[in-house]
Amino acid sequence: MNISRGFLVIGSLCLLVGVLLGSYMGGSGDHSLAPVHAHINLLGFTLMTLFGLAYRVMPGMAGTMLGRAHFWLHQAGALVMLVSLFLMMNGQLPEATAGMVLPVAEVVVFLGMACWSVNLLRHA
Repeated sequence: MNISRGFLVIGSLCLLVGVLLGSYMGGSGDHSLAPVHAHINLLGFTLMTLFGLAYRVMPGMAGTMLGRAHFWLHQAGALVMLVSLFLMMNGQLPEATAGMVLPVAEVVVFLGMACWSVNLLRHA
């Protein structure tokens, strides 16, 4: 698996979703999904693109168990977080349920970031 390419491709998909959501909000005047828009752009596009470029520049990091763990933890945590936040902000997921799901997703993303940090310290 090419971790750099994976981060870059998924990051670009997040950019498309973020732009579409931002365009929808701008056109409709309904900015209630602004937190979702911000998280898609930050966790999705910005961080994934940065990670993808870093793994491309430092390929020794990508071939490690920490690199693979980082990739999958970030993907799983970010997806659950973004979908849960979207559903909660849309009123389709009760806040009580989101209050149980979101912290778990945040911990998963954090664990991925911890893998990234250790990997970076070891190989950069």
